[in-house]
Amino acid sequence: MQNEEQNKRTKGYILMRAIMDYGMGIMILGFGIFFIIAPKLGYAIRGGDFFRYFFAVLCIIYGTWRIYRGYKKNYFRS
Repeated sequence: MQNEEQNKRTKGYILMRAIMDYGMGIMILGFGIFFIIAPKLGYAIRGGDFFRYFFAVLCIIYGTWRIYRGYKKNYFRS
């Protein structure tokens, strides 16, 4: 009985973390895409093109990693 309850709790936690990883990954990926196309939308980013592209690539890589981590659901394995 107690093991079933623990298993339900663990599954709920995994589902919550996966949804959070998907959501944050999409949001961070969106920021990366925004920084790439910001001048075309009329936004001026301080720091020049190098900073803008560097930060955009970092956001895209990290956002992709968060989406992948949500897909794999590997939270309790080391």
